[in-house]
Amino acid sequence: MEVTKITIDGPAGAGKSTIAKLLAEKLGFLHLDSGAVYRAIGVAAKKAGIDLDDESAVSSFLKSLSVEIKNGGRVFVNNVDLTEEIRKPEGGILASKVARFPEVREKVIEVLRKAAEGRKVITDGRDAGTNIFPDADIKIFLTASPEERAKRRYKELKEKGYNVTFEQVLKEVKERDYQDKNRKVAPLTVPEGACIIDTTGKTVEEVVREIEDLILHSK
Repeated sequence: MEVTKITIDGPAGAGKSTIAKLLAEKLGFLHLDSGAVYRAIGVAAKKAGIDLDDESAVSSFLKSLSVEIKNGGRVFVNNVDLTEEIRKPEGGILASKVARFPEVREKVIEVLRKAAEGRKVITDGRDAGTNIFPDADIKIFLTASPEERAKRRYKELKEKGYNVTFEQVLKEVKERDYQDKNRKVAPLTVPEGACIIDTTGKTVEEVVREIEDLILHSK
């Protein structure tokens, strides 16, 4: 079987984007980060002064929005590059807020499916294998303890110069988990047929090798 679509799902901080990006580079696939598209919509809506608790306001705002993934994964909204801005700590919270709404999820699916046309892709997110590409050849679900995930996120934010405490980051991770698992639309679940990999205590390289082995044995 030729593998053309791989999905990697899991909670915040499980290592999805890092691992998907590395795998995409090694395999020559296009990396699609669904979380980045949600972040971009959330950030753009906030910048436009939209009330993120008002579903109809968010839905109306979407009509004027063009989201594109270009140049190796950079995210543009209405031709403005928001790649750096969406990675600020607030980006994840804004993403989770807008992800509650069906119209936003439809927009994200549309953007990602368009980007994937005629390409070999690795897509990571929270519903990549359940909603975006339910027909994926290989589905992975990465997980790790909240403390481990908060530790990674804290390290990443400190390295970028953000003034945060570990307790703040852990609280955000737990809040994000609750929102993702309990939303009415496409809650975070393990996709049918997915291979579950717990990344607690594992290096990125070990997880990448594990997934490479899965791909090899699926052929």
